[in-house]
Amino acid sequence: MVNEKTKNPAHEPAILQEPRRHRYLKLIALFKIGKGVLLLLLGVSLLFLNARTRWMDAISDWTADEILLEHSKGVSFLLHKLQAVLAGGTLRATGLLALFYTAVLFTEGIGVYMEQRWAELLMIFATATLIPLEVRHLWHRPGLVGALILLVNCFIVWFLYAILKRDKAKTRAAQPRELVETR
Repeated sequence: MVNEKTKNPAHEPAILQEPRRHRYLKLIALFKIGKGVLLLLLGVSLLFLNARTRWMDAISDWTADEILLEHSKGVSFLLHKLQAVLAGGTLRATGLLALFYTAVLFTEGIGVYMEQRWAELLMIFATATLIPLEVRHLWHRPGLVGALILLVNCFIVWFLYAILKRDKAKTRAAQPRELVETR
């Protein structure tokens, strides 16, 4: 007879328990896929709609402002080096970077939706590496949207880490030791 305390220990948050966990994983996956769709639209527009100069000037100004180009010598240096390699301008480099990150977001989102462990690890790594940039962005341009994105990404990293840690502990506990006869 299995009692309820061994099935759901008291120290395990309700959010990590089986039915809710799957629901949150699906929501996180759909959030990442949605971000990927928006970034795909931005990347395609930066690469292929550059004939409209007024519209492209507005996007260029917005992009430079969003990545804090005027506050970061490092980002500016990297974008100028990338621009020199591609010889297509900052917008072209930003468009290619957006399309690359779109592929990462789609890979994370689809993998987590299918509850693949490698995708959860990839999402933890990719999301955690962007948190310092988001904190920096929030420092220079405080706002509600930036704060919400930072909180959501911190939640995603914590939630996936807690799931992976819990699953690892369960697999260790579930594997009984075997006695092997040696000669």
